[in-house]
Amino acid sequence: MRLFVGDDWAEQHHDVELMDASGRRLAKARLPEGVVGMTKLHAMIAGQLGEAAEEAEVVIGIETDRGPWVRALVAVGYTVLAVNPLQAARYRERLSVSGAKSDAADAHMLADMVRTDFHQLRPVAGDSAEAEAIKVVTRAHKTLIWERTRHAQRLRHALRDYFPAALEAFEDLAAADALELLAKAPDPASAAKLTIGQITAALKRARRRGVADKAAAIQAALRTEHLGQPAAVTAAYAVTIGAAVAVLTVLGEQIKALNGHVEDHFGRHPAAKIVLSQPGLGSVLGARVLAEFGDAEDRYASAKARKNYAGTSPITRASGKKKVVLARYVHNDRLIDALDSQAFAALQASPGARAYYDRLRAREVYHHAALRQVANRLVGILHGCLKTNTFYDEATAWSHRTQPLAA
Repeated sequence: MRLFVGDDWAEQHHDVELMDASGRRLAKARLPEGVVGMTKLHAMIAGQLGEAAEEAEVVIGIETDRGPWVRALVAVGYTVLAVNPLQAARYRERLSVSGAKSDAADAHMLADMVRTDFHQLRPVAGDSAEAEAIKVVTRAHKTLIWERTRHAQRLRHALRDYFPAALEAFEDLAAADALELLAKAPDPASAAKLTIGQITAALKRARRRGVADKAAAIQAALRTEHLGQPAAVTAAYAVTIGAAVAVLTVLGEQIKALNGHVEDHFGRHPAAKIVLSQPGLGSVLGARVLAEFGDAEDRYASAKARKNYAGTSPITRASGKKKVVLARYVHNDRLIDALDSQAFAALQASPGARAYYDRLRAREVYHHAALRQVANRLVGILHGCLKTNTFYDEATAWSHRTQPLAA
């Protein structure tokens, strides 16, 4: 016996509907978030199953695969199916063409979806607490890096409007020396008064090389004449630049602090050594790859399944005489970002990856497409190493053989 449950999650509550195998609604309710709501859900399910509770299977469809609510459902023993929101939206259109939408209707839709397409949906595989911890810190770390890039771009646009000399003086606006000097001299007039000694001290604190030449180049660039803004406008820009510099400084400090936590959590995971043996992966990038893939043993039935989840494998669209092979554009953005970085680094670290890339380029495959195919191969190699508990070996990885771990 199977009992199907649709769970539409909102910020403060869950709309749930219970359905039997014939599609008949058995019960519905709006439950609060937290322990109280979970207790009521268990009571609803137990009330419908009665004496068959021990033998019945409860299948729950919900549009997320993470969070304490989902973890509690999996811990109880329910089969939890993570429904992609895009899939849910398409299924909703199948049931209603009017465009009407409500939380209760979505709960009904999810229950009916898992009832009819149970075999098509992906069960939530429980990752270990260690993998979840790595995901928390790596995502926070990467988010801060993205935020630093956004703020640096905003800083660049502001400087272009009133202080273009700074853009010539500093290659990396988020670097420690650039931030220190911009904080000290946020306008053209004060920047032109910076001495070689002040610039040199900032470069030394940032541990730059070739300090003397760089200090002279920066001073010359800051003293170059450029078109400017009126004094009042320049003063206003200087205030905003001071705020932007302060934000970037704090972001840099927190990124550095989180970097240590990422390495610490990742180093304690049992699979860390296998992941680090892969070409192009260091502690931070390896942690991101492990976190986004997860470590549940039965999540990926094959290397192809892992590649499909990664978004590195192509998709084929065939209709009639037309057949087109395209890249996947629906994917985990954080994972594909990490895999692209790994593939690029592997071109230097792995002769096999470099040879494969060169063969693709010789066939006039564009750089990004070739890099994606290298990433696809590396995902397959990683899958084999994790499944067979083997370290990466250059001689065997590209000939589709595996080597057991040393004792």
